[in-house]
Amino acid sequence: MLVTAPVQPDLPTPQAAPAWASLDAFLAQIGPRAFRFAEAGLRQREDALDAVQDAMMKMLAYRDRPAEEWTPLFWSILRRRIIDMQRRARFRLRWLSPAGDDPRGEEAIDWADPGAGPAQAHERREAYARLGEALRALPARQREAFTLRVLEDLDVATTARVMGCSEGSVKTHLSRARQALLTQMEDVL
Repeated sequence: MLVTAPVQPDLPTPQAAPAWASLDAFLAQIGPRAFRFAEAGLRQREDALDAVQDAMMKMLAYRDRPAEEWTPLFWSILRRRIIDMQRRARFRLRWLSPAGDDPRGEEAIDWADPGAGPAQAHERREAYARLGEALRALPARQREAFTLRVLEDLDVATTARVMGCSEGSVKTHLSRARQALLTQMEDVL
């Protein structure tokens, strides 16, 4: 007589757990940088947090993709989300606000080192605020190229994929952004 074991329900395979864990680690690692990128584009803390959260939620749909695809995919998703939010904000501001009013207040973020003295912390906050202003003053494509290439340290090919343009365009935007930032930040550097 042949005895068979009872049929077990399908359980998650051991490989499924590390994929979640590594995606969680990826999102945790990229979160602060993504927030700064979003804040530079949206100019408001709450909108930046929403954009990053939305991008992270959309990344969950791509958890089965190879890990090497996550970085350009995440930045592409976040970039598209920021552009959508900018368009909505422009539409609302144009139709709901009196001419010349900007209902969104600027809120500074304290990135200072907690171990620094008050004068050093103040200088760092001011330098960060000036850099943020200088980045915001750049055209969107230059700001994106600078942030992705310099601050995020993505290679030219990946940056081009994220931005949806050629590698030559990335280099041009980056060169112009660097020149504009150097001009604006001469006394800080």
